[in-house]
Amino acid sequence: QLQLVESGGGLVQPGGSLRLSCAASGFSSHDYAIGWFRQAPGKEREGVSCISSRSGSIRYADSVKGRFTISGDSAWNTVYLQMNSLKPDDTAVYYCAASTRDVLRLFSRCVSPNQYDYWGQGTQVTVSS
Repeated sequence: QLQLVESGGGLVQPGGSLRLSCAASGFSSHDYAIGWFRQAPGKEREGVSCISSRSGSIRYADSVKGRFTISGDSAWNTVYLQMNSLKPDDTAVYYCAASTRDVLRLFSRCVSPNQYDYWGQGTQVTVSS
Protein backbone atom coordinates (compact mmCIF):
# COMPACT_ATOMS: atom_id res chain seq x y z
CA GLN A 1 0.00 0.00 0.00
CA LEU A 2 1.38 3.37 -1.02
CA GLN A 3 1.91 5.66 1.93
CA LEU A 4 3.40 9.07 2.61
CA VAL A 5 4.04 10.30 6.14
CA GLU A 6 5.17 13.84 6.94
CA SER A 7 6.99 14.89 10.08
CA GLY A 8 9.06 17.77 11.40
CA GLY A 9 6.50 20.51 11.77
CA GLY A 10 6.24 22.73 14.81
CA LEU A 11 6.36 26.24 16.20
CA VAL A 12 9.29 28.44 15.23
CA GLN A 13 10.11 32.13 15.54
CA PRO A 14 10.40 34.35 12.47
CA GLY A 15 13.81 33.91 10.90
CA GLY A 16 14.10 30.38 12.23
CA SER A 17 14.41 27.05 10.43
CA LEU A 18 12.62 23.73 10.24
CA ARG A 19 13.23 20.56 8.25
CA LEU A 20 10.20 18.60 7.12
CA SER A 21 10.45 14.93 6.17
CA CYS A 22 8.26 12.89 3.87
CA ALA A 23 8.69 9.14 4.30
CA ALA A 24 7.52 7.18 1.27
CA SER A 25 6.68 3.47 1.31
CA GLY A 26 4.94 0.96 -0.89
CA PHE A 27 6.17 2.32 -4.21
CA SER A 28 7.07 -0.41 -6.71
CA SER A 29 9.70 1.74 -8.38
CA HIS A 30 11.53 4.99 -7.73
CA ASP A 31 10.22 6.71 -10.85
CA TYR A 32 8.00 9.34 -9.34
CA ALA A 33 7.94 12.96 -8.28
CA ILE A 34 7.37 14.31 -4.81
CA GLY A 35 5.79 17.68 -4.27
CA TRP A 36 5.45 19.77 -1.15
CA PHE A 37 2.29 21.79 -0.75
CA ARG A 38 0.92 24.00 1.99
CA GLN A 39 -2.49 25.23 2.98
CA ALA A 40 -3.21 28.10 5.33
CA PRO A 41 -6.66 28.58 6.90
CA GLY A 42 -9.10 30.01 4.38
CA LYS A 43 -6.67 29.70 1.50
CA GLU A 44 -6.23 27.28 -1.37
CA ARG A 45 -3.57 24.60 -1.30
CA GLU A 46 -0.35 26.08 -2.69
CA GLY A 47 2.47 24.21 -4.38
CA VAL A 48 5.85 24.99 -2.82
CA SER A 49 8.40 22.73 -4.49
CA CYS A 50 8.78 19.44 -6.33
CA ILE A 51 11.55 16.98 -7.15
CA SER A 52 11.90 14.06 -9.56
CA SER A 53 13.36 10.82 -8.22
CA ARG A 54 14.42 9.85 -11.75
CA SER A 55 16.17 13.01 -12.96
CA GLY A 56 16.73 14.94 -9.74
CA SER A 57 15.09 17.97 -11.37
CA ILE A 58 13.76 20.52 -8.91
CA ARG A 59 11.36 23.44 -9.03
CA TYR A 60 10.42 26.07 -6.44
CA ALA A 61 7.62 28.57 -6.10
CA ASP A 62 8.86 32.17 -6.14
CA SER A 63 7.54 32.65 -2.61
CA VAL A 64 10.10 30.20 -1.20
CA LYS A 65 12.96 30.37 -3.70
CA GLY A 66 16.25 30.99 -1.93
CA ARG A 67 14.83 30.04 1.46
CA PHE A 68 13.58 26.45 1.03
CA THR A 69 15.55 23.46 -0.26
CA ILE A 70 14.06 20.14 -1.37
CA SER A 71 16.15 16.98 -1.43
CA GLY A 72 15.87 13.21 -1.31
CA ASP A 73 17.96 10.59 0.41
CA SER A 74 20.03 8.20 -1.71
CA ALA A 75 17.33 5.51 -1.67
CA TRP A 76 14.52 7.99 -2.27
CA ASN A 77 12.72 6.67 0.78
CA THR A 78 12.56 10.11 2.34
CA VAL A 79 12.24 13.54 0.79
CA TYR A 80 13.11 16.60 2.84
CA LEU A 81 12.09 20.23 2.78
CA GLN A 82 14.63 22.42 4.55
CA MET A 83 12.98 25.71 5.40
CA ASN A 84 15.15 28.67 6.41
CA SER A 85 14.40 32.34 7.11
CA LEU A 86 10.84 31.46 7.94
CA LYS A 87 8.19 34.16 7.90
CA PRO A 88 4.74 34.34 9.50
CA ASP A 89 3.29 33.97 5.98
CA ASP A 90 4.82 30.48 5.85
CA THR A 91 2.39 29.33 8.54
CA ALA A 92 0.30 26.49 7.12
CA VAL A 93 -0.28 22.75 7.12
CA TYR A 94 2.40 21.27 4.89
CA TYR A 95 1.67 18.19 2.80
CA CYS A 96 3.83 15.98 0.64
CA ALA A 97 2.37 14.25 -2.38
CA ALA A 98 3.56 11.77 -4.99
CA SER A 99 2.93 11.72 -8.71
CA THR A 100 3.79 9.22 -11.44
CA ARG A 101 3.35 11.95 -14.07
CA ASP A 102 6.10 14.12 -15.52
CA VAL A 103 5.22 17.09 -13.32
CA LEU A 104 8.72 18.54 -13.50
CA ARG A 105 8.27 19.32 -17.20
CA LEU A 106 6.18 22.41 -16.44
CA PHE A 107 6.13 24.53 -13.30
CA SER A 108 2.33 24.68 -13.54
CA ARG A 109 2.19 20.90 -13.22
CA CYS A 110 4.66 20.84 -10.36
CA VAL A 111 2.45 23.11 -8.22
CA SER A 112 -0.93 21.73 -9.30
CA PRO A 113 -2.51 19.45 -6.66
CA ASN A 114 -4.54 17.56 -9.28
CA GLN A 115 -1.32 16.23 -10.83
CA TYR A 116 -0.62 14.20 -7.69
CA ASP A 117 -2.15 10.84 -6.81
CA TYR A 118 -1.00 10.15 -3.27
CA TRP A 119 -1.00 12.45 -0.26
CA GLY A 120 0.27 12.45 3.28
CA GLN A 121 -1.74 13.58 6.27
CA GLY A 122 0.05 16.90 6.70
CA THR A 123 2.18 18.53 9.38
CA GLN A 124 1.53 21.93 10.96
CA VAL A 125 4.13 24.67 10.68
CA THR A 126 3.55 27.81 12.73
CA VAL A 127 5.87 30.81 12.47
CA SER A 128 5.21 33.23 15.28
CA SER A 129 7.01 35.23 17.93
